[in-house]
Amino acid sequence: MARWRDRLKLYVLLPAVIVAVIVLAWFTFRTTMQVDKLRQQSVLEATLGLATEKANRLDRQLIDQDNVIMAIADPARPEDIAQRWLPTAQRETPSVRAVLVLDDAGTVIAFASRASGAFADEEAFRRLLTVRMLGEMDLGALPPDELRHLHREYGEQSYLVSYWQRAAAGGRRHVVIAWHDIGRIVRETLPMLYNEPSAQNPSVRVSSASRVNVVDEDGRIIYGPPVRSGEFTVGVRFPTTLYNWRVQVSPAASEELASRVENRRLLEITMVALSCLVIVFGAIVIVLVAEKERRVSTLKSEFVANVSHELKTPLALVRMFAEMLQSGRVASVAKQKEYLDIIVRESERLSALIENVLDFARLERGRGAYEFTEGDVGDAVARAADVYRYRAERENVNLVVDVAADLPPARIDERAIQLAVTNLVDNALKYAVRTRDATATGADEIIVRAREDRGGVRIDVVDHGPGVPAEDRHRIFERFVRIGASGRTAETAPVRGSGIGLALVKHIAESHGGRAWVESPLPPEARGERGGGPGSTFSLLIPARRLVPREPDGRGEGAEPDVTAPLTGADSTIS
Repeated sequence: MARWRDRLKLYVLLPAVIVAVIVLAWFTFRTTMQVDKLRQQSVLEATLGLATEKANRLDRQLIDQDNVIMAIADPARPEDIAQRWLPTAQRETPSVRAVLVLDDAGTVIAFASRASGAFADEEAFRRLLTVRMLGEMDLGALPPDELRHLHREYGEQSYLVSYWQRAAAGGRRHVVIAWHDIGRIVRETLPMLYNEPSAQNPSVRVSSASRVNVVDEDGRIIYGPPVRSGEFTVGVRFPTTLYNWRVQVSPAASEELASRVENRRLLEITMVALSCLVIVFGAIVIVLVAEKERRVSTLKSEFVANVSHELKTPLALVRMFAEMLQSGRVASVAKQKEYLDIIVRESERLSALIENVLDFARLERGRGAYEFTEGDVGDAVARAADVYRYRAERENVNLVVDVAADLPPARIDERAIQLAVTNLVDNALKYAVRTRDATATGADEIIVRAREDRGGVRIDVVDHGPGVPAEDRHRIFERFVRIGASGRTAETAPVRGSGIGLALVKHIAESHGGRAWVESPLPPEARGERGGGPGSTFSLLIPARRLVPREPDGRGEGAEPDVTAPLTGADSTIS
């Protein structure tokens, strides 16, 4: 029930976390896009405000000039317009080229012009005014003293006129018209209004921080540099005067600003995506770690049960046979020797188990410090194998020790190497007779050998047991894993053990800078005369300690050894 509860948590928790992350990512993404739109909106509003201000500035200046003309134009004495206006025209109304006064019939009754020698242009304008412009002014609906403007293009030339009606004597009305010089506005007024004073020389005007130009209805540039259309470019028509034109404003760094906004958007989206991936990955890791811890906890429980059983069985046998010897009911000397052999054998097994558990506990607590000294690996292997020679003979197993001569020295913890070898031999003794054929002859065989290999010392323990399936050759070196106990090797009966021996072997090999692995099956010619199962070869590779060649000054061999780097290679036959 608890297992199903744990699995339910696993299958519910992870999808819930993923759904929560998706929802969070969606809202974060939407908020990011909204913030990005607000940023763009604020830039657009600022640019629009600037464009509106620039359009209104020109309008105000032109209207101010019109107001000057309205103030000096006396409807009672229209013929005095020239002498009243021209003396101050350059200063007060710089863009006004001419002023005209017309009667009710549309006849020009007064005319004053700042241009000299341009009679043809003035005459052409007067004809254009009376023939075409007056018809477009709608003077019948125009209230007195109300200023109006007419901005039209005639004959591919743009004209701007200001006009208003003034009451005259006898109930008549006069129309006052101010003709603005478009060319002068473009050449002088617009640069004065749209360029900023230079910080170094206030008398010099330079382009402002924004790109500004003026275009007509067809998009042709009247004034200013080309402005690329973009998301931050704003166009505003002049309100009352040059209403057929519009002023366009774009931030000077509009391309850079647009690129920066796009980069920021991509960065924020990327960060949101990465954050979501990290959260999902973290949740998956947590779930996997929790599942792994659950499996380890289960294995530990099985380990405690196995160790308890392993401790209880030899203790029970030792106590039973000791009590029988103590009672004096064993009359035969042969029986007494048999019982004593059983007591010794079970005591040895009990001691080995306790030693493994203690060593493993030290390693688990991080106290498995090794005392490395320069030693002979072959000697350590031979002594470890001799410990099991009596047990091998008792179980009719031929224990062969093959240690090559002149093995290179190595920095080892001799006790740890012996512990690794004894664990491998004990493991082999458990499985050596598992596949014995009733028709086979000869004894079971276990080979313990040490030889030089790849610049190090390789230790092999070979048995003719059931072998290790390919899918389990890495698992068997994990803590608490027992392949036989899990039923993976179907042809064998359950084998007693704690599941920590091979984990100790792997730890010892890696602590020496080497590695441990298993190869299986053995080729038929390597199985011995008795045949048997496919067998296994458990191997350790320990780096050798090499000596530095002697130098001319006498230093060198035997004086300053150099240890090879830890071995990380593996045989091609290893799964």
